Amino acid sequence: MSGLSLVWELSGDPVVGASMGVAGAQSRSEDEESLGVKDVKRTATQAFGSSVPKRRSSSRSIKRKKFDDELVESSLVKSSTRVKGPPVIEPVRCSGSEPSSSEKKKVAKSGTALTPPLTMVMNPAPLTKRVKKSKQPLHITKDLGRWKPTDDLLLINAVLQTTDLTSVHLGVKFSCRFTLREIKERWYALLYDPVISKLAWQAMRQLHPEAIAAIQSKALFSQTEEAMLAKIGSTSQPKLDVFQELLSNYPAVFHPSRTPKSLLVHWQLLKQYYLLDDQSVQPLPKGDQVLNFSDAEQMVDDVKLKESRDEVLEHELMVSDRHQKREIRQLEQELPRWQVLVDSITGMSMPDFDNQTLAALRGRMVRYLMRSREITLGRATKDKQIDVDLSLEGPAWKISRKQGIIKLKNNGDFFIANEGRRPIYIDGRPVLSGNKWKLNNNSVVEIAGLRFVFLINLELISLIKAEAAKMAPQ
Repeated sequence: MSGLSLVWELSGDPVVGASMGVAGAQSRSEDEESLGVKDVKRTATQAFGSSVPKRRSSSRSIKRKKFDDELVESSLVKSSTRVKGPPVIEPVRCSGSEPSSSEKKKVAKSGTALTPPLTMVMNPAPLTKRVKKSKQPLHITKDLGRWKPTDDLLLINAVLQTTDLTSVHLGVKFSCRFTLREIKERWYALLYDPVISKLAWQAMRQLHPEAIAAIQSKALFSQTEEAMLAKIGSTSQPKLDVFQELLSNYPAVFHPSRTPKSLLVHWQLLKQYYLLDDQSVQPLPKGDQVLNFSDAEQMVDDVKLKESRDEVLEHELMVSDRHQKREIRQLEQELPRWQVLVDSITGMSMPDFDNQTLAALRGRMVRYLMRSREITLGRATKDKQIDVDLSLEGPAWKISRKQGIIKLKNNGDFFIANEGRRPIYIDGRPVLSGNKWKLNNNSVVEIAGLRFVFLINLELISLIKAEAAKMAPQ
Protein backbone atom coordinates (compact mmCIF):
# COMPACT_ATOMS: atom_id res chain seq x y z
CA MET A 1 0.00 0.00 0.00
CA SER A 2 3.05 2.32 0.05
CA GLY A 3 2.80 3.00 -3.69
CA LEU A 4 -0.96 3.59 -3.37
CA SER A 5 -0.56 6.08 -0.54
CA LEU A 6 2.21 7.89 -2.34
CA VAL A 7 0.21 8.34 -5.49
CA TRP A 8 -2.75 9.53 -3.43
CA GLU A 9 -0.66 12.22 -1.79
CA LEU A 10 1.19 13.33 -4.93
CA SER A 11 -1.69 13.49 -7.36
CA GLY A 12 -3.87 15.79 -5.35
CA ASP A 13 -6.84 14.68 -7.38
CA PRO A 14 -8.78 12.01 -5.52
CA VAL A 15 -10.33 10.60 -8.69
CA VAL A 16 -6.98 10.15 -10.43
CA GLY A 17 -5.42 8.74 -7.29
CA ALA A 18 -8.20 6.22 -6.86
CA SER A 19 -8.00 5.07 -10.44
CA MET A 20 -4.25 4.72 -10.32
CA GLY A 21 -4.47 2.92 -6.99
CA VAL A 22 -6.94 0.39 -8.41
CA ALA A 23 -4.65 -0.23 -11.34
CA GLY A 24 -1.68 -0.70 -9.04
CA ALA A 25 -3.62 -3.08 -6.80
CA GLN A 26 -4.66 -5.20 -9.77
CA SER A 27 -1.13 -5.42 -11.17
CA ARG A 28 0.30 -6.23 -7.74
CA SER A 29 -2.20 -9.11 -7.29
CA GLU A 30 -0.94 -10.58 -10.53
CA ASP A 31 2.76 -10.16 -9.57
CA GLU A 32 2.37 -11.81 -6.19
CA GLU A 33 1.98 -15.12 -7.92
CA SER A 34 5.64 -15.02 -8.94
CA LEU A 35 8.52 -15.84 -6.67
CA GLY A 36 10.11 -12.35 -6.45
CA VAL A 37 7.29 -10.38 -4.84
CA LYS A 38 9.00 -9.99 -1.49
CA ASP A 39 12.26 -8.70 -3.03
CA VAL A 40 10.40 -6.13 -5.08
CA LYS A 41 8.62 -4.78 -1.99
CA ARG A 42 11.88 -4.59 -0.08
CA THR A 43 13.55 -2.66 -2.90
CA ALA A 44 10.71 -0.17 -2.99
CA THR A 45 10.93 0.48 0.74
CA GLN A 46 14.72 1.03 0.52
CA ALA A 47 14.39 3.40 -2.40
CA PHE A 48 11.80 5.62 -0.80
CA GLY A 49 12.48 4.96 2.86
CA SER A 50 14.08 8.34 3.51
CA SER A 51 11.29 10.48 2.13
CA VAL A 52 8.13 8.47 2.81
CA PRO A 53 7.14 7.60 6.38
CA LYS A 54 6.47 3.99 7.19
CA ARG A 55 2.85 3.01 7.40
CA ARG A 56 1.03 -0.15 8.09
CA SER A 57 0.10 -1.86 4.86
CA SER A 58 -2.24 -4.63 3.93
CA SER A 59 -2.61 -6.72 0.83
CA ARG A 60 -6.38 -6.15 0.80
CA SER A 61 -7.86 -3.20 -1.05
CA ILE A 62 -9.80 -0.58 0.85
CA LYS A 63 -13.53 -0.97 0.27
CA ARG A 64 -15.52 2.21 0.22
CA LYS A 65 -18.42 3.65 -1.68
CA LYS A 66 -17.54 5.10 -5.05
CA PHE A 67 -18.93 8.16 -6.71
CA ASP A 68 -20.55 8.11 -10.13
CA ASP A 69 -17.45 9.27 -11.99
CA GLU A 70 -15.33 6.69 -10.17
CA LEU A 71 -17.72 3.95 -11.17
CA VAL A 72 -17.38 4.89 -14.82
CA GLU A 73 -13.59 5.00 -14.69
CA SER A 74 -13.28 1.78 -12.75
CA SER A 75 -15.54 0.00 -15.24
CA LEU A 76 -13.28 1.19 -18.02
CA VAL A 77 -10.24 -0.14 -16.19
CA LYS A 78 -11.90 -3.52 -15.62
CA SER A 79 -12.86 -3.79 -19.26
CA SER A 80 -9.29 -3.06 -20.27
CA THR A 81 -7.97 -5.79 -17.98
CA ARG A 82 -10.28 -8.34 -19.64
CA VAL A 83 -8.60 -7.86 -23.00
CA LYS A 84 -6.85 -11.01 -24.12
CA GLY A 85 -3.08 -10.96 -24.41
CA PRO A 86 -0.31 -9.97 -22.00
CA PRO A 87 -0.43 -6.35 -20.89
CA VAL A 88 2.56 -4.12 -21.47
CA ILE A 89 3.75 -2.67 -18.13
CA GLU A 90 5.81 0.48 -18.24
CA PRO A 91 7.49 1.27 -14.90
CA VAL A 92 7.92 4.90 -13.88
CA ARG A 93 10.92 5.51 -11.66
CA CYS A 94 11.84 8.53 -9.63
CA SER A 95 15.22 10.16 -10.18
CA GLY A 96 17.97 9.14 -7.78
CA SER A 97 16.53 5.77 -6.91
CA GLU A 98 18.34 2.83 -8.53
CA PRO A 99 18.47 -0.74 -7.27
CA SER A 100 21.73 -2.11 -5.94
CA SER A 101 23.74 -4.98 -7.42
CA SER A 102 22.53 -7.44 -4.78
CA GLU A 103 18.96 -6.51 -5.54
CA LYS A 104 19.57 -6.97 -9.27
CA LYS A 105 20.88 -10.48 -8.56
CA LYS A 106 17.83 -11.30 -6.47
CA VAL A 107 15.51 -10.09 -9.22
CA ALA A 108 17.41 -12.14 -11.79
CA LYS A 109 17.11 -15.22 -9.59
CA SER A 110 13.36 -14.72 -9.22
CA GLY A 111 13.01 -15.04 -13.03
CA THR A 112 11.09 -11.80 -13.49
CA ALA A 113 12.23 -8.55 -15.01
CA LEU A 114 9.83 -6.41 -13.06
CA THR A 115 10.86 -3.24 -11.26
CA PRO A 116 8.94 -1.64 -8.44
CA PRO A 117 6.30 0.45 -10.20
CA LEU A 118 5.28 3.78 -8.86
CA THR A 119 2.32 3.96 -11.23
CA MET A 120 1.18 1.13 -13.43
CA VAL A 121 0.19 2.28 -16.93
CA MET A 122 -1.77 -0.36 -18.80
CA ASN A 123 -1.28 -0.35 -22.56
CA PRO A 124 -3.26 -3.23 -24.05
CA ALA A 125 -2.04 -4.75 -27.28
CA PRO A 126 -3.89 -3.51 -30.31
CA LEU A 127 -6.65 -5.95 -31.32
CA THR A 128 -7.77 -6.55 -34.87
CA LYS A 129 -11.38 -5.48 -35.02
CA ARG A 130 -13.78 -7.89 -36.62
CA VAL A 131 -15.70 -6.11 -39.29
CA LYS A 132 -19.21 -7.52 -39.34
CA LYS A 133 -21.05 -7.54 -42.57
CA SER A 134 -23.78 -5.01 -42.38
CA LYS A 135 -27.15 -6.63 -42.73
CA GLN A 136 -29.54 -5.29 -45.31
CA PRO A 137 -32.47 -3.29 -44.02
CA LEU A 138 -35.68 -5.14 -43.37
CA HIS A 139 -37.64 -3.18 -45.94
CA ILE A 140 -35.20 -4.23 -48.68
CA THR A 141 -35.55 -7.93 -47.94
CA LYS A 142 -39.30 -7.55 -47.76
CA ASP A 143 -39.29 -5.71 -51.07
CA LEU A 144 -37.19 -8.42 -52.67
CA GLY A 145 -39.71 -11.00 -51.48
CA ARG A 146 -42.74 -9.18 -52.92
CA TRP A 147 -41.21 -8.30 -56.25
CA LYS A 148 -40.70 -11.43 -58.27
CA PRO A 149 -38.32 -11.60 -61.24
CA THR A 150 -41.31 -11.80 -63.57
CA ASP A 151 -42.61 -8.53 -62.11
CA ASP A 152 -39.24 -6.87 -62.61
CA LEU A 153 -39.12 -8.00 -66.23
CA LEU A 154 -42.68 -6.76 -66.82
CA LEU A 155 -41.80 -3.41 -65.25
CA ILE A 156 -38.67 -2.98 -67.37
CA ASN A 157 -40.42 -3.87 -70.63
CA ALA A 158 -43.40 -1.64 -69.86
CA VAL A 159 -41.23 1.37 -68.99
CA LEU A 160 -39.16 0.91 -72.13
CA GLN A 161 -42.36 0.85 -74.18
CA THR A 162 -44.31 3.69 -72.60
CA THR A 163 -41.75 5.72 -70.56
CA ASP A 164 -44.57 6.49 -68.15
CA LEU A 165 -44.91 4.87 -64.73
CA THR A 166 -48.57 5.90 -64.45
CA SER A 167 -49.40 4.00 -67.62
CA VAL A 168 -47.44 1.05 -66.28
CA HIS A 169 -49.46 1.12 -63.07
CA LEU A 170 -52.75 1.18 -64.99
CA GLY A 171 -51.91 -1.23 -67.80
CA VAL A 172 -49.61 -3.92 -66.42
CA LYS A 173 -50.96 -6.82 -64.39
CA PHE A 174 -48.31 -7.85 -61.87
CA SER A 175 -48.34 -10.92 -59.61
CA CYS A 176 -49.84 -8.80 -56.83
CA ARG A 177 -51.29 -5.32 -56.57
CA PHE A 178 -48.66 -2.60 -56.33
CA THR A 179 -49.44 1.04 -55.77
CA LEU A 180 -47.99 3.74 -57.97
CA ARG A 181 -45.60 4.70 -55.19
CA GLU A 182 -44.33 1.14 -54.86
CA ILE A 183 -43.77 0.92 -58.61
CA LYS A 184 -41.80 4.16 -58.58
CA GLU A 185 -39.69 3.06 -55.64
CA ARG A 186 -38.98 -0.27 -57.32
CA TRP A 187 -37.97 1.38 -60.59
CA TYR A 188 -35.64 3.82 -58.84
CA ALA A 189 -34.18 0.95 -56.80
CA LEU A 190 -33.45 -1.00 -59.97
CA LEU A 191 -31.74 2.05 -61.40
CA TYR A 192 -29.73 3.36 -58.47
CA ASP A 193 -29.46 0.65 -55.81
CA PRO A 194 -26.60 -1.71 -56.72
CA VAL A 195 -27.66 -4.45 -54.29
CA ILE A 196 -31.25 -4.67 -55.47
CA SER A 197 -30.37 -4.32 -59.13
CA LYS A 198 -27.77 -7.10 -58.86
CA LEU A 199 -30.16 -9.47 -57.12
CA ALA A 200 -32.96 -8.69 -59.57
CA TRP A 201 -30.63 -9.19 -62.54
CA GLN A 202 -29.47 -12.57 -61.22
CA ALA A 203 -33.07 -13.69 -60.64
CA MET A 204 -34.17 -12.60 -64.12
CA ARG A 205 -31.28 -14.48 -65.73
CA GLN A 206 -32.53 -17.70 -64.10
CA LEU A 207 -35.98 -17.46 -65.75
CA HIS A 208 -36.91 -20.03 -68.36
CA PRO A 209 -36.79 -18.79 -71.95
CA GLU A 210 -40.47 -19.68 -72.44
CA ALA A 211 -41.40 -17.60 -69.38
CA ILE A 212 -39.37 -14.68 -70.74
CA ALA A 213 -41.10 -14.96 -74.11
CA ALA A 214 -44.52 -15.04 -72.45
CA ILE A 215 -43.70 -11.93 -70.41
CA GLN A 216 -42.40 -10.05 -73.44
CA SER A 217 -45.55 -10.88 -75.38
CA LYS A 218 -47.54 -8.98 -72.70
CA ALA A 219 -45.57 -5.77 -73.24
CA LEU A 220 -47.69 -2.63 -73.54
CA PHE A 221 -48.15 -0.98 -76.90
CA SER A 222 -46.23 2.23 -77.38
CA GLN A 223 -47.72 5.39 -78.87
CA THR A 224 -45.88 4.88 -82.15
CA GLU A 225 -47.24 1.33 -82.46
CA GLU A 226 -50.80 2.51 -81.84
CA ALA A 227 -50.33 5.33 -84.34
CA MET A 228 -49.29 2.82 -87.01
CA LEU A 229 -52.28 0.58 -86.24
CA ALA A 230 -54.71 3.53 -86.19
CA LYS A 231 -53.93 4.28 -89.85
CA ILE A 232 -55.80 1.13 -90.90
CA GLY A 233 -59.39 2.07 -91.77
CA SER A 234 -62.28 0.98 -89.59
CA THR A 235 -64.42 -0.01 -92.58
CA SER A 236 -61.81 -2.40 -93.94
CA GLN A 237 -61.56 -6.01 -92.91
CA PRO A 238 -57.80 -6.50 -92.55
CA LYS A 239 -56.33 -9.97 -92.47
CA LEU A 240 -53.16 -11.28 -90.90
CA ASP A 241 -51.18 -10.56 -94.09
CA VAL A 242 -51.68 -6.80 -93.59
CA PHE A 243 -50.22 -6.90 -90.09
CA GLN A 244 -47.39 -9.17 -91.22
CA GLU A 245 -46.51 -6.57 -93.83
CA LEU A 246 -46.47 -3.89 -91.10
CA LEU A 247 -44.06 -5.95 -89.03
CA SER A 248 -41.73 -6.51 -91.96
CA ASN A 249 -41.80 -2.87 -93.12
CA TYR A 250 -41.36 -1.29 -89.67
CA PRO A 251 -39.25 -3.65 -87.54
CA ALA A 252 -37.83 -0.78 -85.51
CA VAL A 253 -41.27 0.50 -84.48
CA PHE A 254 -42.85 -2.69 -83.21
CA HIS A 255 -41.67 -4.77 -80.29
CA PRO A 256 -39.77 -7.94 -81.27
CA SER A 257 -42.41 -10.12 -79.59
CA ARG A 258 -45.27 -8.74 -81.70
CA THR A 259 -47.13 -11.18 -83.94
CA PRO A 260 -49.72 -10.50 -86.64
CA LYS A 261 -52.43 -11.99 -84.44
CA SER A 262 -51.57 -9.75 -81.47
CA LEU A 263 -51.64 -6.70 -83.75
CA LEU A 264 -55.06 -7.73 -85.08
CA VAL A 265 -56.45 -8.10 -81.56
CA HIS A 266 -55.13 -4.67 -80.51
CA TRP A 267 -56.50 -3.08 -83.70
CA GLN A 268 -59.94 -4.51 -82.88
CA LEU A 269 -59.72 -2.96 -79.40
CA LEU A 270 -58.85 0.41 -80.91
CA LYS A 271 -61.81 0.10 -83.26
CA GLN A 272 -64.12 -0.85 -80.40
CA TYR A 273 -63.23 2.29 -78.44
CA TYR A 274 -63.28 4.62 -81.50
CA LEU A 275 -59.55 5.32 -81.41
CA LEU A 276 -58.80 4.86 -85.12
CA ASP A 277 -57.96 7.84 -87.31
CA ASP A 278 -61.13 7.68 -89.38
CA GLN A 279 -63.38 7.34 -86.31
CA SER A 280 -64.83 10.13 -84.22
CA VAL A 281 -66.85 10.10 -81.04
CA GLN A 282 -70.12 12.03 -81.18
CA PRO A 283 -69.96 15.00 -78.83
CA LEU A 284 -72.52 15.51 -76.10
CA PRO A 285 -75.35 17.90 -76.95
CA LYS A 286 -74.56 21.45 -76.01
CA GLY A 287 -76.87 23.34 -73.74
CA ASP A 288 -78.20 23.21 -70.25
CA GLN A 289 -80.41 20.16 -70.75
CA VAL A 290 -78.54 16.90 -71.26
CA LEU A 291 -80.44 14.05 -72.89
CA ASN A 292 -81.28 11.43 -70.28
CA PHE A 293 -82.54 7.88 -70.63
CA SER A 294 -86.26 8.71 -70.33
CA ASP A 295 -86.07 11.38 -73.05
CA ALA A 296 -84.26 9.00 -75.37
CA GLU A 297 -86.88 6.33 -74.68
CA GLN A 298 -89.67 8.70 -75.69
CA MET A 299 -87.88 9.54 -78.92
CA VAL A 300 -87.72 5.91 -79.96
CA ASP A 301 -90.46 4.93 -82.40
CA ASP A 302 -92.36 1.92 -81.09
CA VAL A 303 -93.38 0.92 -84.60
CA LYS A 304 -89.77 0.35 -85.58
CA LEU A 305 -89.25 -1.91 -82.58
CA LYS A 306 -92.02 -4.33 -83.60
CA GLU A 307 -90.76 -7.39 -85.38
CA SER A 308 -92.00 -8.10 -88.86
CA ARG A 309 -94.30 -11.09 -89.33
CA ASP A 310 -92.73 -14.26 -90.64
CA GLU A 311 -95.45 -15.89 -92.72
CA VAL A 312 -93.47 -19.05 -93.42
CA LEU A 313 -92.89 -19.67 -89.71
CA GLU A 314 -96.53 -19.04 -88.87
CA HIS A 315 -97.66 -21.50 -91.53
CA GLU A 316 -95.34 -24.23 -90.21
CA LEU A 317 -96.59 -23.72 -86.66
CA MET A 318 -100.21 -23.94 -87.79
CA VAL A 319 -99.62 -27.19 -89.70
CA SER A 320 -97.84 -28.80 -86.74
CA ASP A 321 -100.69 -27.75 -84.43
CA ARG A 322 -103.27 -29.40 -86.69
CA HIS A 323 -101.25 -32.58 -86.83
CA GLN A 324 -100.97 -32.81 -83.04
CA LYS A 325 -104.69 -32.24 -82.53
CA ARG A 326 -105.52 -34.98 -85.04
CA GLU A 327 -103.29 -37.44 -83.15
CA ILE A 328 -105.00 -36.56 -79.86
CA ARG A 329 -108.44 -37.27 -81.34
CA GLN A 330 -107.30 -40.64 -82.65
CA LEU A 331 -105.94 -41.63 -79.25
CA GLU A 332 -109.18 -40.63 -77.54
CA GLN A 333 -111.17 -42.78 -79.96
CA GLU A 334 -108.88 -45.79 -79.45
CA LEU A 335 -108.91 -45.54 -75.63
CA PRO A 336 -112.07 -47.64 -75.07
CA ARG A 337 -110.63 -50.42 -77.22
CA TRP A 338 -107.46 -50.52 -75.17
CA GLN A 339 -109.48 -50.43 -71.95
CA VAL A 340 -111.44 -53.55 -72.97
CA LEU A 341 -108.20 -55.32 -73.84
CA VAL A 342 -106.59 -54.45 -70.51
CA ASP A 343 -109.65 -55.54 -68.53
CA SER A 344 -109.79 -58.84 -70.35
CA ILE A 345 -106.16 -59.54 -69.56
CA THR A 346 -106.20 -58.49 -65.92
CA GLY A 347 -109.67 -59.83 -65.18
CA MET A 348 -110.78 -56.42 -63.84
CA SER A 349 -113.67 -55.89 -66.24
CA MET A 350 -117.19 -55.22 -65.16
CA PRO A 351 -118.23 -58.18 -62.96
CA ASP A 352 -121.26 -60.27 -63.73
CA PHE A 353 -123.59 -59.57 -60.82
CA ASP A 354 -126.06 -62.21 -59.72
CA ASN A 355 -129.48 -61.50 -58.29
CA GLN A 356 -128.16 -61.47 -54.69
CA THR A 357 -125.17 -59.10 -55.11
CA LEU A 358 -126.00 -55.46 -54.49
CA ALA A 359 -122.51 -54.03 -55.11
CA ALA A 360 -118.84 -54.97 -55.21
CA LEU A 361 -115.67 -53.40 -53.75
CA ARG A 362 -112.91 -54.24 -56.23
CA GLY A 363 -109.25 -53.92 -55.32
CA ARG A 364 -105.99 -54.75 -57.01
CA MET A 365 -105.78 -58.25 -55.55
CA VAL A 366 -109.24 -59.22 -54.28
CA ARG A 367 -112.90 -58.36 -54.81
CA TYR A 368 -115.47 -58.07 -52.03
CA LEU A 369 -119.16 -58.71 -52.79
CA MET A 370 -121.88 -56.86 -50.89
CA ARG A 371 -124.94 -59.11 -50.47
CA SER A 372 -126.53 -57.43 -47.46
CA ARG A 373 -127.76 -53.93 -46.90
CA GLU A 374 -124.95 -53.16 -44.43
CA ILE A 375 -121.31 -54.39 -44.34
CA THR A 376 -118.36 -53.52 -42.07
CA LEU A 377 -114.86 -52.59 -43.34
CA GLY A 378 -111.70 -52.98 -41.29
CA ARG A 379 -108.94 -55.29 -40.13
CA ALA A 380 -109.91 -58.74 -38.88
CA THR A 381 -108.31 -60.18 -35.72
CA LYS A 382 -108.61 -63.44 -33.80
CA ASP A 383 -111.06 -61.91 -31.38
CA LYS A 384 -113.11 -59.90 -33.85
CA GLN A 385 -114.31 -60.86 -37.29
CA ILE A 386 -115.65 -58.34 -39.82
CA ASP A 387 -117.36 -58.55 -43.20
CA VAL A 388 -114.60 -57.05 -45.38
CA ASP A 389 -111.02 -57.79 -44.24
CA LEU A 390 -108.87 -55.12 -45.92
CA SER A 391 -105.62 -56.87 -44.85
CA LEU A 392 -106.16 -59.34 -47.73
CA GLU A 393 -105.53 -56.52 -50.22
CA GLY A 394 -102.25 -55.30 -48.73
CA PRO A 395 -100.54 -53.87 -45.63
CA ALA A 396 -103.32 -52.86 -43.26
CA TRP A 397 -101.48 -52.09 -40.03
CA LYS A 398 -102.61 -48.45 -40.26
CA ILE A 399 -106.28 -49.45 -40.68
CA SER A 400 -108.54 -49.66 -37.62
CA ARG A 401 -110.29 -52.90 -36.66
CA LYS A 402 -113.60 -51.22 -37.55
CA GLN A 403 -112.70 -48.63 -40.15
CA GLY A 404 -116.09 -47.98 -41.78
CA ILE A 405 -119.62 -49.12 -42.65
CA ILE A 406 -121.23 -49.22 -46.11
CA LYS A 407 -125.03 -49.08 -45.91
CA LEU A 408 -127.80 -49.20 -48.53
CA LYS A 409 -130.83 -47.04 -47.84
CA ASN A 410 -134.38 -47.67 -48.98
CA ASN A 411 -134.17 -45.12 -51.81
CA GLY A 412 -131.29 -47.12 -53.41
CA ASP A 413 -128.42 -44.83 -52.32
CA PHE A 414 -125.18 -46.19 -50.81
CA PHE A 415 -123.45 -44.32 -47.96
CA ILE A 416 -120.14 -44.95 -46.24
CA ALA A 417 -119.55 -43.91 -42.63
CA ASN A 418 -116.04 -43.51 -41.17
CA GLU A 419 -115.71 -45.29 -37.80
CA GLY A 420 -111.90 -45.37 -37.58
CA ARG A 421 -109.15 -42.93 -36.64
CA ARG A 422 -107.78 -42.25 -40.11
CA PRO A 423 -109.75 -40.49 -42.85
CA ILE A 424 -111.32 -42.30 -45.81
CA TYR A 425 -110.90 -40.66 -49.23
CA ILE A 426 -113.86 -40.88 -51.65
CA ASP A 427 -112.81 -39.71 -55.12
CA GLY A 428 -110.05 -37.69 -53.49
CA ARG A 429 -112.27 -36.03 -50.86
CA PRO A 430 -111.49 -36.87 -47.22
CA VAL A 431 -114.22 -38.22 -44.96
CA LEU A 432 -113.14 -37.70 -41.36
CA SER A 433 -114.00 -39.91 -38.41
CA GLY A 434 -117.72 -39.76 -37.52
CA ASN A 435 -118.80 -38.45 -40.93
CA LYS A 436 -120.43 -40.19 -43.89
CA TRP A 437 -120.44 -39.77 -47.67
CA LYS A 438 -122.55 -41.01 -50.60
CA LEU A 439 -121.03 -43.67 -52.86
CA ASN A 440 -121.73 -43.64 -56.58
CA ASN A 441 -120.99 -46.21 -59.23
CA ASN A 442 -117.20 -46.37 -60.02
CA SER A 443 -116.34 -44.30 -56.95
CA VAL A 444 -112.71 -44.68 -55.80
CA VAL A 445 -112.40 -45.52 -52.13
CA GLU A 446 -108.92 -45.07 -50.58
CA ILE A 447 -108.19 -46.29 -47.05
CA ALA A 448 -104.62 -45.99 -45.64
CA GLY A 449 -103.02 -46.27 -49.06
CA LEU A 450 -105.25 -49.10 -50.31
CA ARG A 451 -107.46 -48.20 -53.27
CA PHE A 452 -110.76 -49.83 -54.22
CA VAL A 453 -113.43 -49.20 -56.87
CA PHE A 454 -117.05 -49.35 -55.71
CA LEU A 455 -119.27 -50.99 -58.37
CA ILE A 456 -123.07 -50.99 -58.09
CA ASN A 457 -125.45 -53.60 -59.55
CA LEU A 458 -127.60 -51.09 -61.35
CA GLU A 459 -130.27 -53.54 -62.48
CA LEU A 460 -130.93 -54.81 -58.97
CA ILE A 461 -130.83 -51.31 -57.48
CA SER A 462 -133.32 -50.08 -60.11
CA LEU A 463 -135.73 -52.83 -59.09
CA ILE A 464 -135.33 -51.90 -55.45
CA LYS A 465 -136.05 -48.25 -56.29
CA ALA A 466 -139.17 -49.27 -58.25
CA GLU A 467 -140.49 -51.31 -55.34
CA ALA A 468 -139.75 -48.45 -52.95
CA ALA A 469 -141.68 -46.11 -55.21
CA LYS A 470 -144.68 -48.45 -55.23
CA MET A 471 -144.63 -48.75 -51.44
CA ALA A 472 -144.37 -45.01 -50.89
CA PRO A 473 -147.92 -43.96 -52.02
CA GLN A 474 -149.49 -46.70 -49.92
